[in-house]
Amino acid sequence: MTATVHTIPVAPLRLAMQQLVRGFGSAPEEVDAVADNLIEANLTGHDSHGIGMLPRYALSYLEGGLKPNTHVKTVFDGGALLRLDGDAGFGQVVGREAMALAIERAQAHGSCIMALGNAHHLGRIGAWAEQAAAAGLVSLSFVNVISRGIVAPHGGADARFGTNPFTAGVPLPGREPLILDFATSVIAQGKTRVAHNKGESVPADHVIDDHGRPTTDPRFAVVEPFGAILTFGGHKGYGMAVLCELLGGALAAGMSQHTDDTSKKRILNGMLSVLIKPEAIADMAAYERELRAFTDWVTASPPRAGFDRVRLAGEPEREYRAKRSAQGVPVDSTTWQEILDAARNLGVDPATVNRTAGVC
Repeated sequence: MTATVHTIPVAPLRLAMQQLVRGFGSAPEEVDAVADNLIEANLTGHDSHGIGMLPRYALSYLEGGLKPNTHVKTVFDGGALLRLDGDAGFGQVVGREAMALAIERAQAHGSCIMALGNAHHLGRIGAWAEQAAAAGLVSLSFVNVISRGIVAPHGGADARFGTNPFTAGVPLPGREPLILDFATSVIAQGKTRVAHNKGESVPADHVIDDHGRPTTDPRFAVVEPFGAILTFGGHKGYGMAVLCELLGGALAAGMSQHTDDTSKKRILNGMLSVLIKPEAIADMAAYERELRAFTDWVTASPPRAGFDRVRLAGEPEREYRAKRSAQGVPVDSTTWQEILDAARNLGVDPATVNRTAGVC
C-alpha cells in the first residue's frame, strides 16, 4: 500500500529537525550544520540523503558509532598534501571542515590532494564539490563506505561493498557550476529505503534478492533477508566502485569494506579529493572560452522525445531546490514516523517535533 505524503514548508521543517538533532547533545553550530545539510539534500531532490537518514544516525549514536561535537583532525600536513581523520564525527561537520582546509591549501599552492578517513556519513557528496566550486576550484572526490555491504560486484550474486559515490565540480564562468554527483550503484541505497517506505517498486535491473535473482521489491536492499543493489552500467560502474574503494578507502582512510558483518549501524566514509586552482595551470582566457563554447554546444542539441531540453549536471538539483523551497519538502508518512521514533529514542518529545513541523 502506498504511503501518504506530508509536504512540509522549509522553515518549520528546519526548526523541527534542529529540535531532533539537539537530542544528540550537539553544540548549536553542529545542530545547524547537520539539519541544514540534510534538508538541502531533500531540497535538491536527493531524499535518499536527507532527513530520512536521521533514524540511522540515531541508532549509530546510541550504539557508540557516531561521536557528536567532534572536529576533523590533521594526521599529516604536507602543504598541498593533507591526511585528515574525522574521528567518527558527523560527516556534515568534518566533511565541511576537511574541504575548507583543502580549499585553503589549493588557493595557496595551486592544488591540493586531501585524504579524509573515519568520517561518519558524509551525506550528499555533491555538497563538497559545491563548496569547492564556490571557491573557484575544480574538484574530484572518490568515496568509499564502511557499513554493511549493499552492492553486488558485476557478475556476483551477493553484496560485497557500498554505494561508493563519486563527485566532481567545475566552476563555469558567468553561470552555475557543473556538479556531477552519483553513486556507483544503479540506485542509491537511500532511494531503495524511500521506495520501500512509500510502498513503491524499483526497476527489475536495479536489485537482486537474497538468492541473487532479479526483483522489483526494494525490501531486499532495506530489511533482512538482504539481497543487493547492482552497479550502474554493468562492469563500468563496478570498475568505478572498486576505484572508489581503493582510493577513498584503502588509500585515503586505511579502511576498506571486506566483511559481511551487518550488526553495526554506523556508516563511515573515506574520501580522496583532488582540488585544482584553474589559474595555476590554465591559460584562463582559453580555458573560459572553451568552457563556454563546449557547454553552449552540447546543451544546444535539440531534445528528443520525452525531454524538454539538454541539461548539465547540477541543473536538475537546482530546479528541485527552487521548486521545493517554494512548495515545501515531501516526506512520506513511513519515513516521518521513523523520524519521530528516532526523536523519542534521543529523548526528544516526538509530539513537539510534529507540532513544530506542522504535521497533523
